Amino acid sequence: MDGTFNPIDKQLGARILSLKNRVVAGFSRDNWLEFGLLSGHTDLIQNHSRLLRSLDFGDDDYSGHVQDILIRLGRQDTAHLDTLEQILDQHYPESTPSTYVSSQPSARKLTFAPTVFTIPDKVTVETGLVAVMMPFAAEFTNVHTAIQNACDDAGFTSVRGDNIWDHSTIIQDVFALILRAQIVVVDFTGKNGNVMYETGIAHTLGKIVIPISQSQDHVPFDLKHHRVLRYVDNLQGLAELSKALAAKLRSLKSPSHVPPWA
Repeated sequence: MDGTFNPIDKQLGARILSLKNRVVAGFSRDNWLEFGLLSGHTDLIQNHSRLLRSLDFGDDDYSGHVQDILIRLGRQDTAHLDTLEQILDQHYPESTPSTYVSSQPSARKLTFAPTVFTIPDKVTVETGLVAVMMPFAAEFTNVHTAIQNACDDAGFTSVRGDNIWDHSTIIQDVFALILRAQIVVVDFTGKNGNVMYETGIAHTLGKIVIPISQSQDHVPFDLKHHRVLRYVDNLQGLAELSKALAAKLRSLKSPSHVPPWA
């Protein structure tokens, strides 16, 4: 390095903010360590006073520490941001794409025509709407309450699939809810088949998906690289879930966190 630094102009600033939002939405500890190795900044990542700790504990200041890291690396060499973007595109292709215009080919657009449910002619994504996909069994009542409390604390509105009845088939209601939602919370506890199906719909529609589970073993193999909020189904565990989920939602409270087709 020659000791010079890139100025944080409007374009670079916009790119950093967009990448920060994508990182906060899904990056795990392993992703950070991968980025450190590929960028040559393992020491910076591991020795940062708060970054990984805030990530592990779901602290409110995590987003700020992510931005701090990206500003420092972006000023040093924007190639570091290219590396980060490649990791995001590899592991989290469903997350909101960067608004920065790069030389990389644009993502392909997919046109589909499902026969199981109907796509409305006009789609409006409701900023602040959280769709909750979880087993409907009575033993999950307290878990649902914890999720609702988290949404309320973060200024979001939560709706669960079984709380609506607009069509003759529940899958149409669920699809419409996921389509309208800004964020989808899925509980993999118990390996519920309906939740797995609904998660696939959410990922296909490019939604931000926040997975939770009482056991890592219940998370589908193809999704184990995603950060999962683990919780214990007791009074303290559900309070901790509510706090961590609220922090995650607050970090995503931006109209930019909607699919690009919306």
